[in-house]
Amino acid sequence: MAIRFAILGAGRIGQVHARAVAAVPGATLAAIYDPMNEAAKSVADTYGAEIRSVEDCAAAQDIDAVLICTPTDLHADQIELFARAGKAVFCEKPVDLSVPRVQACLKTVEDTGTPLMIGFNRRFDHDFRALRAAIDAGKIGDVEMVTITSRDPGAPPVDYIKRSGGIFRDMTIHDFDVARWMLGEEVEYVHAEGAVMTDPAIGEAGDFDQVNVLLKTASGRQAVITNSRRAAYGYDQRIEVLGALGMVSAANSHEARIEVAGADGYTKPPLLNFFMDRYAAAYATEIAAFIEAISQGTTPPTTGHDGLMALVLAEAATISAKEGHRVAVADILG
Repeated sequence: MAIRFAILGAGRIGQVHARAVAAVPGATLAAIYDPMNEAAKSVADTYGAEIRSVEDCAAAQDIDAVLICTPTDLHADQIELFARAGKAVFCEKPVDLSVPRVQACLKTVEDTGTPLMIGFNRRFDHDFRALRAAIDAGKIGDVEMVTITSRDPGAPPVDYIKRSGGIFRDMTIHDFDVARWMLGEEVEYVHAEGAVMTDPAIGEAGDFDQVNVLLKTASGRQAVITNSRRAAYGYDQRIEVLGALGMVSAANSHEARIEVAGADGYTKPPLLNFFMDRYAAAYATEIAAFIEAISQGTTPPTTGHDGLMALVLAEAATISAKEGHRVAVADILG
């Protein structure tokens, strides 16, 4: 029996997920919701879905699961609505910008026994998964240090930044999740520094565009995350993990995997310049993993707890950068 999906939100990421659902045997897109009718109609016409309201999708007997791709301030309420309706839920990060609100939402998910997966697509990148597999295989021994570099080609509009929750909750949150995944342990302390280097308006909005974060676990493992809203050379995504027996790393993705040698030296094609290009395959793999978890009745690979802990680290980093001291994760969890 096919798993029948509804998608809330027909924007860029909703369209990506619609394509992913259509590509998986045993899954079908039954319904689409978006307040912009033209956007909803485009997805509905492409995939043979019906345009329905959020409430109709939740109440429908022909909907088994929902993909939530709406603005962040709607996520928690919609998760709870579909959890109470008995639907499996996939939600783009973050669940909410408030830690207590996320905790309350996850209590509803737990009470209803709802399968919930949070959209941390980088865990499904081919190179990053191979890196994690090398760690699991013991190739570098016990993990000691993780270094994550994540830099965007340019900053988003200031109007977006004002409602994003800030760089730690909007951008670094992906790296917090990857750091937890690579470290294999929960983080105990967070120390962050931030600056404004690209646009004074970002600082006027109360945010940073350049940040560095140090994470430390109880056993002493450390992760360093470097973020920038400006990388003139393209979308910079790298990970290095140092272990007791060696090191494993994942390099950047270029437009082509070639290198040209000549009298002027060695050159490579440019980096991919947009996250939708860099992680296109990861998004498809992510949705396939959600469908597999529903089909087999297993726990989704990125859970509500993962969403909560990434937000907790983002909150701790925000406080640390603004107040100038390290922050204990336990103080944020309460």
